[in-house]
Amino acid sequence: MGSFARWGLWFVASWAAGASVAWAQAPAVGITESMPFLDVFHEGRKVRIQRIADTQYRLDDDLARTSRPCPPDCIRPMQAAPGIDTVGELELLDFIHPRHGNDAGLLVDARLPEYHRLETIPTAMNLPFTVLKPENPHIDRILLALGARKVNGRWAFDRARRLMVFCNGPWSDQSVRAIASLTALGYPATRITYYRGGLQAWRLMGLTTVVPAGAS
Repeated sequence: MGSFARWGLWFVASWAAGASVAWAQAPAVGITESMPFLDVFHEGRKVRIQRIADTQYRLDDDLARTSRPCPPDCIRPMQAAPGIDTVGELELLDFIHPRHGNDAGLLVDARLPEYHRLETIPTAMNLPFTVLKPENPHIDRILLALGARKVNGRWAFDRARRLMVFCNGPWSDQSVRAIASLTALGYPATRITYYRGGLQAWRLMGLTTVVPAGAS
């Protein structure tokens, strides 16, 4: 899994030091045996990512649906594109862990804004798949914001940010389309990962979501 091969080492080292403190305030339902919760920052405020403690809780909204009309909402492949790693919830938590500091990657919510405004995964930034198309007149500004740079008239991505992309779930193509656009623009596959489970899997695990600031 490339960069995620280091996850096991971090898992042991980063939690062992604070294990007694963490478990003193641990919820009844942890994330893993050794990770009761994870504190991150979203839009300047601290957010505690943890699972819903009620073991009888059931989803009762749109994300509880098992089936949708296909097309367009068909089951997506495990790999979004050649060279793209697919990850799960624990790898996402490692990706957004505050220990990365200035080297942290960017968690990309590739959904349309109307979905993002309802709720999203903590730390995520909305970069809808629709704005990543090469024909977008503002695409240069987006690539520059992601850390790409122009060298002799060509895009260089050696300093571009690592991206983890998600959307509504394994049946949604918004992540796949965003990744296809990014790679078509030259963004290296080695700097992109795909959280295929999306918001549906995140919610099914009972994990914390946030409502973005300014959302009605």
